[in-house]
Amino acid sequence: MKLEILTKNENEEIQKKIISDIRDLINHKNLEPGDKLPSERTLSEKFEVSRSNIREAIQKLEFYGLLKSIPQSGTFVANIGVIAMNGMIEDILRLDDPEFKSLVETRILLELKTARLAAIRRTDDDLKLLKEALDAYSNKVLKGEDAVQEDLLFHLAIARASRNSTMNTFMLIITPEIITNFEKYHVCDTNQAFSGIQEHTDIYEAIKNQDPKLAKENMKKHFKILYQYCYNLKD
Repeated sequence: MKLEILTKNENEEIQKKIISDIRDLINHKNLEPGDKLPSERTLSEKFEVSRSNIREAIQKLEFYGLLKSIPQSGTFVANIGVIAMNGMIEDILRLDDPEFKSLVETRILLELKTARLAAIRRTDDDLKLLKEALDAYSNKVLKGEDAVQEDLLFHLAIARASRNSTMNTFMLIITPEIITNFEKYHVCDTNQAFSGIQEHTDIYEAIKNQDPKLAKENMKKHFKILYQYCYNLKD
């Protein structure tokens, strides 16, 4: 078996090509809302790409509401007109990767909201996950180890506790890019990492005490240095 290692740009081009091919297939077959698409295997063979590539493209179109997957039934055209669908797919194909500052700005805006909602909606199970993520981050920092992923897992736990699936999904989408770019831009130093332990603890305590105003304020303080860093970052 030939193992193909694709760069990020190559994979993105494959995804765009598949999305374009799916659009053409829908138009050529005159598929209407509720009509079923061919199976992943059939599409894989037709487009000469892997099934995982097909699956990723379908998930992306499903995220934008253009397709709908039903377990054990297949993938169907969503309830949207052909003209609107073609227009939206054109917009998707034109989307460029957000650069680092845009990602962080988006993350900050999202997390100010998720922290507030988490304080209102959190459950005991959410608190348990938050505490585990907080402890994992603290342990890594105290050992002098890289804790970037543990930091982001803590924030993802907050997004989950917000009980807003859309915000949670957005966080899951932008998190891999943020992880990739943290090292590139050297965002965190040792002092900031140690400060992060107390800042995370303050956020956790506000959510635990169900104080939405304080949770949002503590999250804002937590991002102050990062936001200033990104604001001054040269392209």
